[in-house]
Amino acid sequence: MKKGLFIVLEGPDRSGKSTQAALLKTWLEGLGREVLVTREPGGTYLSEKIRRILLDPKSRIEPMTELFLYETSRIKHTLEKIIPALKAGKVLISDRYTLSTTAYQGYGRGLPLKTVETLNSIATLGLKPHLTVVMDIPDSVFARREREDEKLRGADRIEREPGSFRRRVNRAYKLLARRPGMTRIDAGRPVEEIQAEIRARVARILKRQKGER
Repeated sequence: MKKGLFIVLEGPDRSGKSTQAALLKTWLEGLGREVLVTREPGGTYLSEKIRRILLDPKSRIEPMTELFLYETSRIKHTLEKIIPALKAGKVLISDRYTLSTTAYQGYGRGLPLKTVETLNSIATLGLKPHLTVVMDIPDSVFARREREDEKLRGADRIEREPGSFRRRVNRAYKLLARRPGMTRIDAGRPVEEIQAEIRARVARILKRQKGER
């Protein structure tokens, strides 16, 4: 029986996570793997309901309330979708997981990092991804996208946050990418180059899992 594989793509808004997830899914399916692509917040019926609340521009949510909503969505997602998929030997690719909460609610909102990390651990039942890819946007590219965002702002509640918030989040990802176990990817390069590097990382894990049988 094939072993499950849990891959997480992390990074600030518009860093290319969704594009890379779709390309990775196609490649893995070509290798004969069953792949599920999911997202946070979201991934289950209840979690998607919470997502709509969190991203609704009309929602007025205090930082600590926001944190608990994200974690509520996460534990449902973990129990109902992630763990069953891994037990079934599937590959699960998630657009965001705990690192996003640390970046956005910890560094972005200024909530105590210890509190955020503790709740992250509780909401995941201690589950760790096999691979966490952090899409690191170079400062020059981030600045250009910031200027573009000024014209596009208005999509959801988080994207309506001021530039200072997004800059704190981007700096947070640069710090978090240095943590042990993180795989930093230069997201300022062409899509094909980024995908090739991600596939190489995944291929090494698949080879290692195959050798463990």
